[in-house]
Amino acid sequence: MKPKAIFNWSSGKDSSLALYKILEENKYEVTSLLTSINKEFQRISMHGVRVSLLEKQAESLGLPLMKMELPAEPSMEEYREIMRQTMNEIKSTGVTHSVFGDIFLEDLRKYREDQLKTIGMKGVFPLWKDNTSDLIREFLDSGFKTIVTCVNETYLDKSFAGRVIDQDFIKDLPENVDPCGENGEFHTFTFNGPIFKSPVKFEVGEMVKKTYPKPKSEENGEDGEYVFWFCDLI
Repeated sequence: MKPKAIFNWSSGKDSSLALYKILEENKYEVTSLLTSINKEFQRISMHGVRVSLLEKQAESLGLPLMKMELPAEPSMEEYREIMRQTMNEIKSTGVTHSVFGDIFLEDLRKYREDQLKTIGMKGVFPLWKDNTSDLIREFLDSGFKTIVTCVNETYLDKSFAGRVIDQDFIKDLPENVDPCGENGEFHTFTFNGPIFKSPVKFEVGEMVKKTYPKPKSEENGEDGEYVFWFCDLI
């Protein structure tokens, strides 16, 4: 009998490719998707995608969806407690593994594995240490379609938000931007591909600018802000 796994679903390209690989490998029984939601705005955390579109995605994927609701700006203590309660609930159903689409962020992987270890679960990382240029090519060659929902203005201007990722998009990326956006340069919403029963239909809405405070610099103590551009999908 295959071990049961929960899949940490962001709605974007890395999640889609990781799920594709996990399903192809057929080593785990994926019981459901788990997505972090901003409780106040009912949108996917960081990606800014409406819950209604997330639900359409899950329906097309043919997998149950679990929504982990978080405050708009949770403290680390709040986040850890909500995650602990959620994962204990999941573990009680016989799930032993948790799947992520992370690629090369060592600290993030260690954090995830340490948190899982405290409740006796293990992490699975299907894309780990794969070359990101190869991954985005594989993603496109496999027939996936994804649109950029959010860009970090530190790396990309707002013209990149709302673009469907294709070869032209990849060519237009500055040299300092990872082609998979692994450093948080951009986030996406995948609306079609080999794991979808049918395309997820949506319309492109308005462009929204949001700012978030930066932690004070240890060197100069100055405040700053991160600027993000969100392309609303309806």
